[in-house]
Amino acid sequence: MSPAIRADGIGVRFLFDRQRRPVTPAASRVRFGGGESWGLRDVSFTIAAGQGVALMGPSGSGKTTLLRTIAGVVVPDAGTLEIDGRVASLLSIDAGVMAVLTGTENARLLGVLSGQTRQEADRQVDEVRRLSKLGEHFDRPVLSYSQGMRARLGFAVAHQVHPDVLLLDEVHEALDHEFRQIVQDRAQAILDLGGIVVAAGHDHPMLARICRHALYFEQGRLQAQGEFREVQRAYLGSDTTE
Repeated sequence: MSPAIRADGIGVRFLFDRQRRPVTPAASRVRFGGGESWGLRDVSFTIAAGQGVALMGPSGSGKTTLLRTIAGVVVPDAGTLEIDGRVASLLSIDAGVMAVLTGTENARLLGVLSGQTRQEADRQVDEVRRLSKLGEHFDRPVLSYSQGMRARLGFAVAHQVHPDVLLLDEVHEALDHEFRQIVQDRAQAILDLGGIVVAAGHDHPMLARICRHALYFEQGRLQAQGEFREVQRAYLGSDTTE
């Protein structure tokens, strides 16, 4: 089955107590009586095999919420979302990383959490070490890593899952020039094999090197979709500032 992502009217609702703290739906109804907001509202699109899609929009517009929904971290409160293919995601620099563990230990842990068996995760450690280019730091606790080093580790593990769908949420913007090129090359390799890449960020030149299509969000609603440059013009031509 070819990779694909199909969203039909999806919505994601966040509930808050009176102090604007997020709460569960049950707690909000029973104890707090707070308000609600929609991180996504009536969003529909289709992403086909071989497509790289950039998510554009100001901070808080719904880009991260959409990526988390595709990754399965968030369940839509409305509409339907169908995903064909194995998904790997790097949604934050610290996603799933335990600071007290070494790079080696985190590579094994993240491999298992991404669906590999323990034996598969063990076999992939040397390749994660090579790809991450962390050198001697790979055997040191992650709490000693810089943001860029953590991003390198997370991406190297995500790559070993051999995903059909790769999700990136601004983490590539924390990387140095050399590793940005590695991310770009890996993303292109996934696309060349008929996979899907969905990347959110504010570095449009880099996004343009990975993606030929784009979705533009504003306050949780999809404002434009289509060819990258056309959507970029719609976004930059709006009154929105980041």
